[in-house]
Amino acid sequence: MFKEIFLKHIRETGASTVEMSRFLDILKQLIRTPSVVGAEHYFFLFLKKELEVIGIQAALHEGVLVAEGNDPDSGMISAHIDRHGLVCTGPNEFQYAAFTAQNRGDLTGDSVAEKTYRDIKERFMHQRVQAYDPWSGAYLGLGEIDNAYFCERRVNLLFNVKGLEHLHAGTPVAYVDTLSYEDEHLSAQLDNVLSAAIILFLYERGYQGRAFFTAQEEVGKSWRFLLEWFRGRDISTDELLVLDTSPYPDRKSADAQHIVLRHKDANAKFSSSLSPKIIDICNKLSIKYGYKDEFIENINKELAEKNRAPYSLGSTEMGRLVNASEGSIQGTTFQLPTTGYHTTSETVSMAALMDAIKVLEALYL
Repeated sequence: MFKEIFLKHIRETGASTVEMSRFLDILKQLIRTPSVVGAEHYFFLFLKKELEVIGIQAALHEGVLVAEGNDPDSGMISAHIDRHGLVCTGPNEFQYAAFTAQNRGDLTGDSVAEKTYRDIKERFMHQRVQAYDPWSGAYLGLGEIDNAYFCERRVNLLFNVKGLEHLHAGTPVAYVDTLSYEDEHLSAQLDNVLSAAIILFLYERGYQGRAFFTAQEEVGKSWRFLLEWFRGRDISTDELLVLDTSPYPDRKSADAQHIVLRHKDANAKFSSSLSPKIIDICNKLSIKYGYKDEFIENINKELAEKNRAPYSLGSTEMGRLVNASEGSIQGTTFQLPTTGYHTTSETVSMAALMDAIKVLEALYL
């Protein structure tokens, strides 16, 4: 029933039902494959197989899967593939995987993500979860979250989970997730499996450039794996396009744009020949776009008037790379506006998704 309703909407927009039906199949398949931050190996292997089936070379390096078509220099796209979830940290003890002590990187408590996750703990109540072997992907059990609370001493979310009392410390626990469609919006744990699905779809549509699928972005480490790859091959670029979702507090602010760009983040300013190309395509196709840094700066002006602490501009994979490479690796971000950030009901409008695919096809195909 879900697919029929989805395709009915696609037909009404004039888009190809065959193409979008295929995209939907890719997305649903990837959503079912667990990839908790810090335990992404099985997802990498699954993605590698899917790429090779369609004739794309894929090589797995530490923390990054590199895909190359017949013309690798024709494009350079990146997307992280880790998703939020839990990790068993002791007998019947479960913590939010990204913010365990061993995973915390440069998180300081002032980012949009950190401010958000403190407020969403109640959304995990009665969430079904599944444990899996991080290397083989083997199913290790099904459970349900019956309580979630914030521990000030460990500065993390902790969970009570029924049904997984047998697990050993270090076992990843993913949310049992399904894709849903309602009122012209798709919902699931979209960050950032949505971008991985878009890249696979682009390859099936004829993209022959290069793509990077990175691990541990949710703990601020993915840029290190990319930097290692670029430095090892003495490659510089100003055309790296990083795909992701971008959180907004409500549908009105999310729907104000279909494509989210940036001038900068908390780490660096972006300077890329891609930016004017994307803007030109958006203008020609009458696609709405906005800048996330400007959105946050406007919020901070309101907070300053109320003598409240400002939000960080956010730390993106792109910004970290620009900073660490001293500008030898440049590019820009390309994000889809969503609500319900870092939950299994993160939501994107179908209009934004289809517009994003249109822009990427115009840019690379």
